[in-house]
Amino acid sequence: MLTQRSRYALRAMLFLAEAPAATPPIPMGRIAIAANVPRKFLELILADLRDAALLTSTRGKMGGYVLARPAHLISLGEIIRIIEGPLALVPCVSRTAYRACADCKSEADCAIRHAMMRVRDETARILDGTSLADATAEQLVAA
Repeated sequence: MLTQRSRYALRAMLFLAEAPAATPPIPMGRIAIAANVPRKFLELILADLRDAALLTSTRGKMGGYVLARPAHLISLGEIIRIIEGPLALVPCVSRTAYRACADCKSEADCAIRHAMMRVRDETARILDGTSLADATAEQLVAA
C-alpha cells in the first residue's frame, strides 16, 4: 500500500501538473489547500521532489513551486520511488535495493520471489508508463 506521504506527493504533483503553461510559481500554502495536504508534511515532500529535480522552487514573496519538466515527462513511478524507495514488495526482487532474504534457502527455487518479481515488473510498467499528464487527463475523463 502507498503511504500517506506518497499520496500527498502525488496529489501535490497532480495539482502542479494541472497548472497552465507559463504559470508563475505556486506558493506552498496554495498547493497545500488545493491538494488537501498538511503544510508541515508538504514542506518536506516538496523539498524531496525539488532535490530529485522534479520541481523547481523560487524564494520570496512571489515564490513557490513549478514542475521542472513537462507533466508528460514525469511518471507516477518516479514520484513514488523518490518518496518511498523501491517498488519491490520484498528486498530480493528490488533492482535498486537488493538484499537476500534471510530465511530463503534458494532464490532460484523460491516461488514467493518469482511471484513478487512479476508483481514488481507489472507495477513498474504501469506506474512508469503513467505520466502526470496521463493521470490528469484520466481525471478529466472520469469527471
